[in-house]
Amino acid sequence: MTGLDAMLGTRELPRPADMHAFGVEIGRLLSAGDLVVLTGALGAGKTTLTRGIAEGLGVRGPVQSPTFVLARTHPSLVGGVPLVHVDAYRLGSPAELDDLDIDVDGSVVIVEWGNGMVDGLRETWWEVELDREWHGRGVDTACGVTAHEDDLDADSPRLATVTRRP
Repeated sequence: MTGLDAMLGTRELPRPADMHAFGVEIGRLLSAGDLVVLTGALGAGKTTLTRGIAEGLGVRGPVQSPTFVLARTHPSLVGGVPLVHVDAYRLGSPAELDDLDIDVDGSVVIVEWGNGMVDGLRETWWEVELDREWHGRGVDTACGVTAHEDDLDADSPRLATVTRRP
């Protein structure tokens, strides 16, 4: 087994701190050339998970959503590989992701909103799908109607499912 193969399956993460800790665990398993796609609705915990991954890798922070810059590179503080954190939400095609000229071989690459965008970057990658119970609040798609900000940050449990693709 390599990379996240040991993490395959679904687990419940009751609190944001558990999401972060899960990310730390993931980060300790990743190495250069690993690609992870994060999927889930707005507020599902993609950036919280990425902050944990960054901590597990020992890279420089702060880790923030790269929505407007599209990609941020976080160099290692411990002599390891850098983390490239990509937000593909505003990209229109996989070609636009390729145009970012990311060092996929020499980095750990995390792509938020990357479903359908990473084909061709690697033969295989891992997807972490984050799901939360909405109870009629928040959004269930990026284009949905947003509830109050407090609802998006609520400490509701998340399910994290790790799969190997394709």
